[in-house]
Amino acid sequence: MSTPGGFSWADALDAFEVRRAQARKLGGERRVARQKDQGRYTIRERIAAISESFSEIGEFAVFEERDALGNRLGTLPSSYVCGLAKVDGRPVALGGEDFTVRAGAPQSYLDRMKGGMGGFVEDLAHEYKIPLLMFVEGIGGDVAAQEDKGHTYLTSSVSWTRSFELLGEVPVLTMVSGAAVGGSAARAVASHFSVMTKDSVLFAGGPPLVRRALGIDIDKHELGGGPVATASGAVDNLARDEDDAIAQLRAVLSYLPQNVWQLPERTSCDDPVDRRAPELLEIIPENRRQAYRAAKVINAVVDRDSFFEIGPRWGKSLVTGLARIDGMPIGVLASNPQHLGGAMDAAAAEKQVRLMNLCTTFHLPVLYFVDVPGFMVGPQAERANVMRWGVRAIQSVVEATVPIVTVQVRKAYGLAVSATSNPDRLGLRLAWPSGEWGDLPIEGGVEAAYRREIEAADDPAAMRAQIEDRMRSLVDPWRTVEAFGVEHMIDPRETREVVASFLEASQGALAVQTRKKP
Repeated sequence: MSTPGGFSWADALDAFEVRRAQARKLGGERRVARQKDQGRYTIRERIAAISESFSEIGEFAVFEERDALGNRLGTLPSSYVCGLAKVDGRPVALGGEDFTVRAGAPQSYLDRMKGGMGGFVEDLAHEYKIPLLMFVEGIGGDVAAQEDKGHTYLTSSVSWTRSFELLGEVPVLTMVSGAAVGGSAARAVASHFSVMTKDSVLFAGGPPLVRRALGIDIDKHELGGGPVATASGAVDNLARDEDDAIAQLRAVLSYLPQNVWQLPERTSCDDPVDRRAPELLEIIPENRRQAYRAAKVINAVVDRDSFFEIGPRWGKSLVTGLARIDGMPIGVLASNPQHLGGAMDAAAAEKQVRLMNLCTTFHLPVLYFVDVPGFMVGPQAERANVMRWGVRAIQSVVEATVPIVTVQVRKAYGLAVSATSNPDRLGLRLAWPSGEWGDLPIEGGVEAAYRREIEAADDPAAMRAQIEDRMRSLVDPWRTVEAFGVEHMIDPRETREVVASFLEASQGALAVQTRKKP
């Protein structure tokens, strides 16, 4: 029964439930069916798949739908769903575009953005100092937005400040399923970790724009499909499907703290810290020219089943990822002799910078397995700007504020070695007896240093061999160990226990760092 003022709880709650039911329908039965027919979850299904609980904000915000002539057709729920969620027991800010409404376009029609580029969900992550997880599926921009405003506008009026501010405060993880174009693609990339399904696409502009601007007809998957975006490094990882992508988001989150003012959680570990790794003697060939799988080296040392690789499809001469040792989360890098012989090219250097920045931001010690013959050389490497990116890799180590434990596995030649350890900090370098190092590998170095003498000799080949034999006597790693030019020689089988002891000792220093964050 209504009060004299016309208010009734029964009527109000009935209206509330009608509006809630409308919001849960997203863009309507036809659009949702099309989403499902294409093998994709809706935004609400994604949220349900990753979270144990979800407190939605802005559920009743709406978008006024109009036809091509501007005639009003009615209202739909807004094109973004967001709120506070629990993921594996941790509070996170969670949001994502609803592609069934205006193809997930930005909410320029609302008084306040809910998310996408800034907006409530990013403010929530900033104010509460909790991770930000975003599902990205949107066109990024929309000509129809001009009609919402009644005029055209400069995209430089859209603020990115909060989005970049968050990268120095909390974990920002993104997942692409479907299409991420323009601004949506940029928001996916502006993250600490990104993953996309193999049937998704990500690009600055789609095939129609490419056709109009360049006169090129190209398929959307050829332009920016999952394999393309993850091979270029625009997106970190490729997933089989949405369930796999969601599992990867949860895995990465498990290694990271809630924010930069906390340490990552140390988990219980049933892998003995003093476990020896005799398999390393089989993994590392006695023939120094023979390659091996870097991931096998990593897995032999870190906690069993704890290594999560990041960026496996790009910068392939360097393997990077997250792992644990005795339950402690760490960042891991390893030269990969199966690609370019382990030489660091521009892509591998950029990949190192990305992981080192992540580790420094979130207090993750670094374990680096080194087998690098130097920076990649040749015209292709130079055109790819290997020197600039190589120097940035060095800078990432110099600026790192977390402990770096370096294991000299085999080769360590040239300037690239400066990107593996910092002599102005503790610079803990553990050598295996298989290690070899110097300014240049003997084979190329002798040719460069003694070219004139070799060419002038009666028997150039014999002269070259004689010089190389003399130089090899200096390569004996024990000479460097005896001069304390490398901090310690260890039995490879004992690597896990030695590394764990130093990482354990570093925990107090890492805790101090959390109090120094701005």
